Amino acid sequence: MIDLRGKSSLVTGGNRGIGRATALLLARAGADVAITYRTRSAEAGMVVDQVARLGRRALAVGGDLGDPATAARMAGEVATAFGRLDCFIANAGIWPPEDVPLGRLSEARWRATMTTNLDSVFLSARAAVGLMGPGGRVVIVSSTAGLRGEAGHADYAATKGAVIALTKSLAIEYAPDITVNCVAPGWVDTEMCEPAFASGGRERISATIPLRRIPPPEDIAGPIVFLCSDLARHVTGEVLNVNGGTVLCG
Repeated sequence: MIDLRGKSSLVTGGNRGIGRATALLLARAGADVAITYRTRSAEAGMVVDQVARLGRRALAVGGDLGDPATAARMAGEVATAFGRLDCFIANAGIWPPEDVPLGRLSEARWRATMTTNLDSVFLSARAAVGLMGPGGRVVIVSSTAGLRGEAGHADYAATKGAVIALTKSLAIEYAPDITVNCVAPGWVDTEMCEPAFASGGRERISATIPLRRIPPPEDIAGPIVFLCSDLARHVTGEVLNVNGGTVLCG
């Protein structure tokens, strides 16, 4: 029922985790796929190869999206490769694993988290929407931390709350031509979360989730691709929680 043949897509942070799963699912749905990555180019190359084996055009763009020049270059390479952009997924981000209360939170960590999780969304989204026409889809990946906060991770929660506000603002700004929505995952079985899963953490965390499981990244990719499809053509400004019932708010 989800058919993205003839569509082009861009996934930031598409070389691993949720981004990789989303890129591959978009390709399976028929879309051409561009991804961005900051480091680990070999992983990005593997995603490009997998997308190409599915018969879709593929592109990987390296660089720090917190830099305006990189965001502009990304848009230029996507425009050259695909001619236009139909689906943009702002996924790239970090979660500093160390719990640090506000009194000890360094300016360096605050700035690094803001640059990677918020500035990069602003810069890449600004560049991406310039390639979109009517029917475009924007999906921004937030977190349950952006809805309820996260003690010891005020920097991370602040960025994820900010992108929810950005989603709602852009949804009105770009209506009726482009829909803008947000997906807010909870814990996900990715490399980024591995430090929290060590030493029995996986079992403790699973026990706090009503569905009693930590999902693979594919469980987040599905709702993202749904929001890129015509099945969601009348949905905009929404925050879709994908957290197994951990945070119940809409």
